[in-house]
Amino acid sequence: MTRNNVTQRLALAVKAATTIQPQLAKRRISPHIVRHATAMHLLQSGVDISVIALWLGHESPTTTHLYVEADLAMKERALARLHEPDAAIRRYRAPDSLVEFLKTL
Repeated sequence: MTRNNVTQRLALAVKAATTIQPQLAKRRISPHIVRHATAMHLLQSGVDISVIALWLGHESPTTTHLYVEADLAMKERALARLHEPDAAIRRYRAPDSLVEFLKTL
């Protein structure tokens, strides 16, 4: 199947799906989008990056590493929405005997 044929068949599938999900008509869905979304879902499900690289047909997992970076960006956004804990953070104070011992080293 050629690249062009895949694009045409995907367009037909999206057109058919639009009758059930009208919001799809406003979205641009390409084979690349499907590949990327599937790879991201596999990554988030815990599938090893080398397996995803093979599935995508990449010669090297290095190429697939971009998906890991994208996933880290999602994690950073999620962490940015967190609030600081209400409990005060107490600083560790080493006993004087330990400090004296370390000074002798």
